Amino acid sequence: MSKLGFVMGAALLVGGAAIAADAPKMTPEQEAWMKAGMPGAQHATLAKTAGEYDAKVKTWEKPGAAPTEESATVSRKMDLEGRVLVEEFHGTMAGMPFMGHGMTGYDNTTGKYWSTWNDSMSTALAVSSGSCDAKNVCTFKGTMTDPVTKKPMTTRMTSRWTSPSVEVFEMYAPDEKGKEYKMMEITYTKKG
Repeated sequence: MSKLGFVMGAALLVGGAAIAADAPKMTPEQEAWMKAGMPGAQHATLAKTAGEYDAKVKTWEKPGAAPTEESATVSRKMDLEGRVLVEEFHGTMAGMPFMGHGMTGYDNTTGKYWSTWNDSMSTALAVSSGSCDAKNVCTFKGTMTDPVTKKPMTTRMTSRWTSPSVEVFEMYAPDEKGKEYKMMEITYTKKG
């Protein structure tokens, strides 16, 4: 798509609600951009998870090791006019202060959820995508650069709601032999 097409698409997204009934008919390209940018049912589902949370975090350094357990507070809110869920995470990790920032959205074009994560213990960005079922059980796969090997590392994340106010997130990564193991579990409990 040309730069002008992108600008036109962006203008339609920003002003889409204000288009008059007597406005000229949109081109197929303009309609595609409009459809791609409008929040829908998946975004409304994400919005239901906005709020304040207490979190219990378990991490495993290697398979079979005893987990380290720590706590955190989490704030989630919708941004970009209902298109993206933003998470701010504050707690400790390995006994040190820890802050994390995540974003989750749904791409109308690909039909996939996406997620990004970065935090105060890394200068890297973790990116993943996946799907959620009708019960809001989600599975994402992503990549991040392994600080030891400097090579891409594939991760798998699952998320499920065990009650209307409790979400359990699990992250799996390869061990030193390449076999997947659970490296993290976070239980989010919504306040109020």
